Amino acid sequence: MTELNATTEGTTTATEMVLPGKVAPSGLQRVRRELPAPAAGQALVRVESTAVSFAESAMRRGRYYGQPAFPFVPGYDLVGVVEAVGPGTDRTLIGRRVAALTKTGGWATAVLLTAADLVEVPDGIDPDEAETLIVNGLTAYQMLYGKAKVQAGQTVLVTGAAGGVGSILVQLARNAGVHVIGTASPRHHEALRALGVEPIDYRDPDLAARVRALAPDGVDAAFDHLGGASVTLSYRLLNRTGTLVSYSIAAALDGTRPVLLDFLPLLAKLAFWNHLPTRRHASFYDIWAGAGKPDSAKREAFRARTRTDLTHVLNLLRDGVLTAQIAARFPLAEAAAALELAESSTRTAPGKVILTP
Repeated sequence: MTELNATTEGTTTATEMVLPGKVAPSGLQRVRRELPAPAAGQALVRVESTAVSFAESAMRRGRYYGQPAFPFVPGYDLVGVVEAVGPGTDRTLIGRRVAALTKTGGWATAVLLTAADLVEVPDGIDPDEAETLIVNGLTAYQMLYGKAKVQAGQTVLVTGAAGGVGSILVQLARNAGVHVIGTASPRHHEALRALGVEPIDYRDPDLAARVRALAPDGVDAAFDHLGGASVTLSYRLLNRTGTLVSYSIAAALDGTRPVLLDFLPLLAKLAFWNHLPTRRHASFYDIWAGAGKPDSAKREAFRARTRTDLTHVLNLLRDGVLTAQIAARFPLAEAAAALELAESSTRTAPGKVILTP
């Protein structure tokens, strides 16, 4: 790992992990710089916990659609404590533990964020546990209830059921009285069974037959993170009125062509299925959908929806309905090792890899 110094006039020294370009995890750079005092509407947040998600693995390869130009600080979400606020900003935020969906910038010891984007973390929740539920919990909750509108007694298929999103999705579904079939590596099957999931080896050549044995009429909903052949199979495993929710194209992670060339065919396929004379439905879930422009009515509605849904999910954690799935913890300075583990096919623990500044 390379350590650089980038210092400007300011009030708070922050350490950031920077992606300088398309590099291996070891190519991350550690940068120290001074953050200015918060401007109007901003809050200075001391980061307590952030994490590695699929997005960072894709971004370091330059394969996350809409990512910023290199160099930049990765980090899709974070939990921290508000240290200061800018002029005209609610001063009661100071000292509060908050969560934030950032897309980038979270891999740092301190960050400047728009105060309106912060969501208060309920008392009594460990920051690392709260971190596992920001992007993953929002994604799982909004897909389950907003997109698929699942109901008790239904059956769903979750690909990657031991992953960051999958491990939360299956818990939410089971809590709603839904039967869950989950694909995962065999080393995760015991943990999935403990959550009430029917596990299937994702590499099983008879995967479709295994699913149909458990759901002869097809599943009511399928949640697919792989894209490609997997999303086609997921659609075929739906029942007559089933819903497919695609939310990533992880199968294209190691590709070499522009990511848009993988993404557009997926959207076209989903649109084609929706125009067939069936009662099935297919859609792509994007956590940023409807965010609108800054200061727009859409942005305010997006913030309100995010705050409501994330608060609900965090309360489920506080009340013991959800269990945080933490695969490992690393200091922020060891982000390269954390990224390597998150991308490793030999990882044995389900859930999210946490970084603790």
